This record gives sequence, structure tokens and C-alpha cells, in this order.
Amino acid sequence: MIGRPSYPSTFYEDYVVGTTREFGGRTITADDIAVHAEQTGDVFPHHMDAEWCATQPFKRRIAHGTLVLSVAVGMTATDVNPEAMTYGYDRIRFIRPVFIDDTISVRAEITARSDHRRHPGRFGLVEEDVRVTNQDGEVVLALVHLYLVNKRSDPARAEQAG
Repeated sequence: MIGRPSYPSTFYEDYVVGTTREFGGRTITADDIAVHAEQTGDVFPHHMDAEWCATQPFKRRIAHGTLVLSVAVGMTATDVNPEAMTYGYDRIRFIRPVFIDDTISVRAEITARSDHRRHPGRFGLVEEDVRVTNQDGEVVLALVHLYLVNKRSDPARAEQAG
């Protein structure tokens, strides 16, 4: 039997406001847009019809905002932390369009920590400000990623260990 891999734990107490992470270089392709359209059913002409787009202000097909969001979130998911999970996303803003062959990069910064309102001894909330830029350094997407993180000081954890 093959054993389960072990993953390092990062507890709430380990997150430091101001810590940044950067992830670079993912090009959005026409195939990405086609697959996303098929999976979601979003086949609006803004994404799929080059001729129609030529008559519109942007003059070319644009990637779905939800595609860019999904790819960007995936780019930040580089480490498995058994002590944390995504709690949600706030203030998602699609600031500029992303076009076919644009390359996006992501910068994430821990901006806040707080106790969980209903379970302050067990969990903390960590807010990460996420900015997605294109190859020209322009912000195309901004959001706040919320994490629910186990506390090292959780009394239930101490009982299990003791």
C-alpha cells in the first residue's frame, strides 16, 4: 500500500500581514476560451464570435471573466495546507478585458487576520488581496481571497494531541 503524502501545516498564527506571493506567466488561449464556454454554457459573442467582436469597442474576442478568475486562483494554489481552506471570495472586480494570447501574472498579499466570529478559539480568517495583471502590467482582475484557517491553539487540537 502506498502511504499518503504529508503536507506541511501552516496555522493561523503563522500568517503574517504584508507577506506576498507572486506567480507569473500563464497565457490565455483561444482553446481556453472554447473549453470554458463549453463547460459553463457562456457562449456569448463577446467570447466566441470574432466577426461580431470586430464591430464592438474592443475589436476582438475577450476571455470570460470567470475563466481569468479560475486560472488566477489556480495559479495561487501551489501548496497544499491541511490547516486551511477557501472560505470565499469578496470584492471580485473585472477591471480590464483579457484577450486571446494575453499573459497573466498574479500577486497576492496577506492584508488582514481576524478571529472567526462564531468559533474564535478554533479558527481564524485570513484575507489575501489578489491582483491579476496582463503582460503590460495592467491590473485586469482584483479580489480578496478569504481563508478559514485552523488555530494551533485550538483547545480541541490540544486534547487530541495530549
